[in-house]
Amino acid sequence: MKVALIQMNSGSDKAVNLASARALIEQAVKEEKPDWICLPEVYDFMGGSMKDKQAAAEKLPDGPAWTMMHELSKKHGVFIHGGSILEKLDGEERLGNTTVVFNREGSEVARYRKIHMFDIVTPDGQEYRESKAYKPGDTVATYDCEGITIGCSICYDLRFPEIFQALVARGAEVIALPSAFTLQTGKDHWEVLIRARAIETETYMCAAGQTGTHTQGNEVRATYGHSLVADPWGHVVAKASDGVGYIAARIDPARVKKVRSMIPVAQHKVKLT
Repeated sequence: MKVALIQMNSGSDKAVNLASARALIEQAVKEEKPDWICLPEVYDFMGGSMKDKQAAAEKLPDGPAWTMMHELSKKHGVFIHGGSILEKLDGEERLGNTTVVFNREGSEVARYRKIHMFDIVTPDGQEYRESKAYKPGDTVATYDCEGITIGCSICYDLRFPEIFQALVARGAEVIALPSAFTLQTGKDHWEVLIRARAIETETYMCAAGQTGTHTQGNEVRATYGHSLVADPWGHVVAKASDGVGYIAARIDPARVKKVRSMIPVAQHKVKLT
């Protein structure tokens, strides 16, 4: 299976973001002919006020981002793992930070809402309180991609190994990680954590990131980029630099099976008390 990871610099103009996503998907399809494409976290809208976010959010299954992914997956006969978009939730002012996945026929086959909220203060004093804007999900999600089981995660989930173990327990051989990692945390933690999750789970990790800057209130914030694919041995087999674009790599299910036969960690687990 050939995969393509889209790296974007989304901002607070939804129409511009969707046009950029469409152009990058079209470019990747033309140049790489992938089977599966992953977009980054909140590729449809980053920054702005809470009111701006609410106005940009979509009631699924509907809205311009959902419709674009539905149309492009069907048009090109490709799976689209829709990074994440802002979702309107019934009876809730907060939004869902939500992955939607489409198969080659344009049918929605999976939906996942980010579980772990990024509520931290960075070393330079910038405060991130995702839980003010987003309601956390409570359910892990996997789906079948023509015989390969793919697990869903988003950004800050990366720091919680238990969600990745839960995905493996459901049969995941590939785990998608659309992200908008901060520059400060990303430069020290991004690659090492992705490689660690790949080694622990003996899966391919496919991490599509946001890059560059965006404005949040009165602050200019920077994301790390460096989208990458790590194999089940923890090797980085494809990696983006700075800037908007995409990377491509091949996923080999036989590689997963070989690594799991060499070091059968799933058979060695013990229940701790």
